[in-house]
Amino acid sequence: MAAEHRASWILTGTVVACVAALYVPCVQRTVPGGDSGELITTACELGVAHPPGYPLFTLLAHLTMWLLPTLAPAHSINLMCSLLGAAASGGLCITVCRLAGPGPGGVLAGGLFAVSRLTWQWSMVAEVFTLNNLFVGLLFFLTASFHCAENTMQRRKIAHWGALCCGLGLCNQHTLVLYVLVIIPWVLYQLYSQKELSLWGLVSLGLCFLAGLLPYIYLPISSYLNTARWSWGDQTTLSGLLTHLLRTEYGTFSLAKAESSVNMTTMLQAHLDHCLVELSTPVLVLAGVGLFLSSLDRTCRSVSWLLTTMVGVYSVFFAWRANLDINRPLLLGVVERFWLQSDAAVCVLAGLGLSRTLSDLERRQGHGRLWKTTGWVLTAALLGHMVHTNHRECDQSSNGVVDRFGRELLASVPRDSIILTRGDLPGNSLRYLHFCEGVRPDVRLVDQEMMTYSWYVAKLAQHHPGVHFPGLWWDPVRPEEKGTFSLEGFLSHNSQRDVFACIGLSDGDPSWERTFSRWPMGVCDYLVPVQRQFDPEEWAERTRNIYNWSEPHNSFHPGSWERVANEEMWQARMKTAFFLFDLAERMQGEGKARLFELSYTLYKEIVEAHSDYPSNWDKNLALACERLLRSGHRGHSPDSLLTCSTQHFSVYLVKEPTDPQAPAIRSAVSHLLKERSRLRESLRQTP
Repeated sequence: MAAEHRASWILTGTVVACVAALYVPCVQRTVPGGDSGELITTACELGVAHPPGYPLFTLLAHLTMWLLPTLAPAHSINLMCSLLGAAASGGLCITVCRLAGPGPGGVLAGGLFAVSRLTWQWSMVAEVFTLNNLFVGLLFFLTASFHCAENTMQRRKIAHWGALCCGLGLCNQHTLVLYVLVIIPWVLYQLYSQKELSLWGLVSLGLCFLAGLLPYIYLPISSYLNTARWSWGDQTTLSGLLTHLLRTEYGTFSLAKAESSVNMTTMLQAHLDHCLVELSTPVLVLAGVGLFLSSLDRTCRSVSWLLTTMVGVYSVFFAWRANLDINRPLLLGVVERFWLQSDAAVCVLAGLGLSRTLSDLERRQGHGRLWKTTGWVLTAALLGHMVHTNHRECDQSSNGVVDRFGRELLASVPRDSIILTRGDLPGNSLRYLHFCEGVRPDVRLVDQEMMTYSWYVAKLAQHHPGVHFPGLWWDPVRPEEKGTFSLEGFLSHNSQRDVFACIGLSDGDPSWERTFSRWPMGVCDYLVPVQRQFDPEEWAERTRNIYNWSEPHNSFHPGSWERVANEEMWQARMKTAFFLFDLAERMQGEGKARLFELSYTLYKEIVEAHSDYPSNWDKNLALACERLLRSGHRGHSPDSLLTCSTQHFSVYLVKEPTDPQAPAIRSAVSHLLKERSRLRESLRQTP
């Protein structure tokens, strides 16, 4: 038995080392999209992350930055997550080895989980999911060890370690509670059936569990000290702490505030499709075989059914509460990360399936060496195929898109500006660059959503010197309430600074429109007093080449933040042209034709400068040609304007055949072609 345990640990160490060797070169060196920028900034500042706070991740990340001072904060924490991911694969491997002995089954479980696209992808960036994967692996290993324990002392010891692990795991990702709620009754029943359960035993297990929750003490301490320039919430009171822990501001047991129309059946189907595509049908068959064969073995039956129950409970509950529209690729990317927790259990069952199948074949037919060699070959082939398939997509070592996006935005605004951020992409990327890397220390970052919380001004106003908040919080719906302020009030109190909104302004508060205008400046909008004179030519020249952006259009996965950043940068090229067109539509007189001409010129420049570009550019250029023609064409050939309009309307219809306005556009094209024919005919008849 000692030799088998030693072989199991050697095999597990080998798996962890191989996965780490695969992961580390692929780690992203710069700030990723999504929540990563906020998590890294929180670790830099020792603040509090978004609910439920993730204190364990924050402390580990801060320690990692201290241990790796020569690396950029984003690189060091991304690297930490890759190593946590490698360790998680080891947890799955040792679980199978403990239940079925060392062999290809353990390598399959750990390796399969590690090189699946979803696990590999989220192990390359700073996210809490790799740490959660590690705790899942530890819980599986402790469960298997508890089941295989030979005496009372071992079971008690493992049970106490398990209780501590459950508490620590809940200091990271709360979805782990669905596994914890299944494991605890199982462990207590096992102790009861062995007549090893006592009141003192329950108390000591409870104390171990509470000890695991101790990292949550960090939240009120950080909030009380209030030294972090970025932090979420006010945990100095019990109600504030509970609000954060229970994710009340997001919706307890939900992924978002808004309810989605996607039903549970659709979510479960999407989850199954993910398993079939990402883990493959043979792996799911092996998992089923593992459950079946383990059920026939009394020594392993309860653990296999425990794992199956975990997967079932987790999948159904998550499908019920995952209230995001997975028909949108970006939101599907948000949801699918949570499937990692169930993927881990499926991989363990698949590893058990392979080990049990090989053992059964050896027992029935002999030739043990042959069957074991076959198992190793099959494992190597499957893992090799998955590495080959996923490596290109998961290698993030050269990915700096979100980092460049943030740097371009910060470089584009004047000195001492205030940037009103909106959404995760600009908010988290700019926060990281500003607070962790010290980019543009002169600007001030104010989060639009956070300003609507009562704690934001009270906790963070002191970290925004030179920014004046005219009340306790921004209430877009009821700005006249006591203690609240409107966006107009905020802008008026900060008129001495240039204010930019990136990306856009939150809905619900149009008060600013009374005294301020919004001029497009790339991805952002410049909020200026209405009395300031707007010079179209000067503004067109200022924003013409505002960013140095070279990423090809449509060059990233639709569900990635890189795709969002790239699309924002491409659309930024036409923001001024669109603004001038819209301004002309609302004007009368000589200035109308002048604005249409300038809009047409800008659209024509960007369309002719690129071979592949957003489809709406064609539609907008076609409209600009048509409007310039109707407004007097200002020296441009009517024939060329008609040709331009029909050509780009037609190109747009090819690119977007399902546009609801397609019939109207086809009718317009037909009318414009007839008009061009009449024009050419009249020119031929003119002597």
